[in-house]
This record gives sequence, C-alpha cells and structure tokens, in this order.
Amino acid sequence: MRKFFELRPEGKHPDRVLEAVKHEIRKYMKRERRRDLPEGAHFWDFDCRFGADKDSAQTVHPAELIGALDALVKEGAVQCYVELLAKPGVRQPRAPGSAPDHATDPGDEAA
Repeated sequence: MRKFFELRPEGKHPDRVLEAVKHEIRKYMKRERRRDLPEGAHFWDFDCRFGADKDSAQTVHPAELIGALDALVKEGAVQCYVELLAKPGVRQPRAPGSAPDHATDPGDEAA
C-alpha cells in the first residue's frame, strides 16, 4: 500500500478521520497476514515508510507506525504518506545458551 491520507478534510471531524486512517492501516496489515506464505517463510513482515509527504518519508518499524501518525497529527499536519509493503519473513534461531525473556519467574525470588 502506497497512499496519501488527507487528515483534515472539510466537513469531517479530524478525530474521526484519524481513527479511519488507523483502521485502514490495521485492516491492510491484517489482510496481508492472511495470505498464504511462500515456502520456507514463517510470517509476513512489512517494510514501512511514513512521513508528511513521499519525499520526507522515513523508515519506521511497523509497531511504531500508529505512534508516528499520532505525532504527525499533533504537529498539525494536513496530510500524511504511508507505504506498507509486505514481505515474507524468516525467524532467526536463538544463540545457544540464551534464555527467552520470559524464562525468569518473578515468583521465584519471593521464596
């Protein structure tokens, strides 16, 4: 998806327009994740670029996209550019001996 979103159209409440833009972004990501994965891929990853216009768009992590949109609206922007491109992702194996983050149980310390 490569799209310009108008954030302050005449006759519409800006908060409702912002919610509609967020909904469309989330809906696109959800729809892309439902597609069949190619052989050898584990999940769908996204290349994201976001900015006030196409030239000033910067690469952002997909999880930070909505926060970046909120920040741009707080600055008073009239439009924004969103580029989301789905790509197959492969999980990287953990290094031997490294424990997952949730391996330590906080209840063990109280004993």
